[in-house]
Amino acid sequence: MPNRSMTRDDPLDDFDRRTITIDAVTKSVYVAGTGPAVIVMPEMPGISPHVARFARWVRDAGFTVFVPSLFGRDGAVPTVDEGLTVFKRACVSAEFRALAADEPSPAVRWLRSLAASAHVECGGPGVGVIGMCFTGNFALSMMLEPSVVAPVLAQPSLPLDRPDETDSGPEELEAVRSRLEAEDLTVLAYRFQGDPFCRAQRFAAYSKALGERFVGTVLPDEAANATTSPFFEHVIANPHSVVTAHLVDEAGSPTTVARDEILLFFRERLLAERTSDQ
Repeated sequence: MPNRSMTRDDPLDDFDRRTITIDAVTKSVYVAGTGPAVIVMPEMPGISPHVARFARWVRDAGFTVFVPSLFGRDGAVPTVDEGLTVFKRACVSAEFRALAADEPSPAVRWLRSLAASAHVECGGPGVGVIGMCFTGNFALSMMLEPSVVAPVLAQPSLPLDRPDETDSGPEELEAVRSRLEAEDLTVLAYRFQGDPFCRAQRFAAYSKALGERFVGTVLPDEAANATTSPFFEHVIANPHSVVTAHLVDEAGSPTTVARDEILLFFRERLLAERTSDQ
């Protein structure tokens, strides 16, 4: 993968930009690669160069990556003012329930349909999904779509005002747990130890609801990249984004190990048939 700057806007010119309408809702989706589908949902405040870099890693691991544009300016380096504007707009949007516990965001319904369509297009055993920050728990809620078989939650941050709760209701959590057990599936999740947006209480809530099927990994704060975009330096101001803004792209770093675990998880779930033939 060519070395692209994380400090300049990314033109996303190696992705196919599609305009996809589902249930009268139209969004841009950036698509690249071949193989089974993996949906990479961006973190707040949008598809940054760091999010695009992670999507390329997924593509290069043997997958067709779908990156839906859910908020923000696509490819932009997050600035303080622009990032705050996007964040505030999303918090009051009817599409996202940033402050509601036990109640998934309406955007998830659109994303489930995207997963179903991507599976039909790309084939394979199913679809992988990863949500980050604002979209973290979306990956879990998307498991109500049967094609989703490899969910990853990176620093799931909603609801913002209730750190010990999730934005999935009891019925949804029970349905997900039943499916995890019936199909021998697992949920991977990652957070930094001192992350104020995704605290230990939230992982505890997921663990209580999903049991051993929830595999949470907590990284030490000192493992985070200290130099990142203005929005993350001045607004987030804490280790937060495990596989994007705060990832240290060096062999052996805890964040790189986490990234490789996620890519292996996708390969095991989505390329199992191909791997067994080798």
